[in-house]
Amino acid sequence: QVQLVESGGGLVQPGESLRLSCAVSGSHFSIYTTAWYRQAPGKQRELVASITNVYFTNYADSVKGRFTISRDNAKKTVYLQMNSLKPEDTAVYYCSAGLGAPYWGQGTQVTVSS
Repeated sequence: QVQLVESGGGLVQPGESLRLSCAVSGSHFSIYTTAWYRQAPGKQRELVASITNVYFTNYADSVKGRFTISRDNAKKTVYLQMNSLKPEDTAVYYCSAGLGAPYWGQGTQVTVSS
């Protein structure tokens, strides 16, 4: 069973930065597409950013230029560097990894508030 454990969430002020990490168990991480999603209260879960096994990246328009997704295959970890955070970035952030139907983490709360 593949497990994903997110970390790095917290409470920050607008304009500040956070880096989320997601450690993935198992032996197939290097071939997975990995992604970060988020879900704000009362809203549907949405894709924030994804990175394939060949390092092709994709971002939601709302985070382009502010967020950067990366991965370290040796550490089996995917990261989300979030800069210039805004109150509308407040959400639970979820990591996913896999081929086709992905595995999911439990989520980490990010709150941006003054």
